[in-house]
Amino acid sequence: MNNVKVFVLMAGLTALVVALGSVIGGSTGAVMAFGLAAVMNIGMFWGSSKMVLRAYGAKVVTEAQAPDLYKMVDRLRQNAGLPMPTVAVAPQAQPNAFATGRNPENSVVCVTEGLMQLVSREELEGVIAHELAHIKNRDMLLQTMAATMSGAISNLAQFAFFFGGRGSDEEGGSNPLVGIVAMVVAPAAAMIMQFAISRQREFKADKVGAEICGRPLALAGALQKLEMTSKRIPMNVSPAMAPLAIVNPLASFKGLGLGKLFSTHPPTAERVARLESIAAAMA
Repeated sequence: MNNVKVFVLMAGLTALVVALGSVIGGSTGAVMAFGLAAVMNIGMFWGSSKMVLRAYGAKVVTEAQAPDLYKMVDRLRQNAGLPMPTVAVAPQAQPNAFATGRNPENSVVCVTEGLMQLVSREELEGVIAHELAHIKNRDMLLQTMAATMSGAISNLAQFAFFFGGRGSDEEGGSNPLVGIVAMVVAPAAAMIMQFAISRQREFKADKVGAEICGRPLALAGALQKLEMTSKRIPMNVSPAMAPLAIVNPLASFKGLGLGKLFSTHPPTAERVARLESIAAAMA
């Protein structure tokens, strides 16, 4: 994604934060919310990886603790021309993976225990290559910041609902209708922006990941296994963090599939079809 689109996305999310601040506290609330958004963006620049690892309950591992995984990541990151990322494992039964960090020099690749137990070695390489592609494409910070801003908007919207949009009333009274609108519209708009960027970045990461590992069909096979299993095994993670994973970690929860606008990931069948086309071209 080019810099203009990145700017538009973050500007839109920041504008929602400011608008909710205005609903809660008028012009003073808007200024305070803008300051909050600025602080959050700076905080995410420096602390995004720790926040995401904490959200998934993941722990950093050393080469001594996970030699096979560490060596696999090391070999693939050399194929990608990247510095060695931090390697982490999440003690989650659901098979999944994600990348995070503010830049390639401070990146993290994390896989779940369920992933390592489910897929073959070649498929695991495909998944790790996909996550390294996110790092190579510099997607991680953008998606982490978008996830954090989206989560903050949801929290502010709930606050606006309970306090009834005081800033919109000249006499300082509450306005429950404004609070209700803010609670529904603002989080929905934030999710649409966040999920739209996530879907497009997944397609790009699939393509680059296939080039890194040299096995598009291995990645395709892993995606199919992950999608089927994620529907059976739930994961306890914030919806705002769902777009960071390689497949939707909340696929088992009913009510989240409200159409393409609210889909965190592209359809797996479409991702697989594109990978098969890449494999045919390589052949």
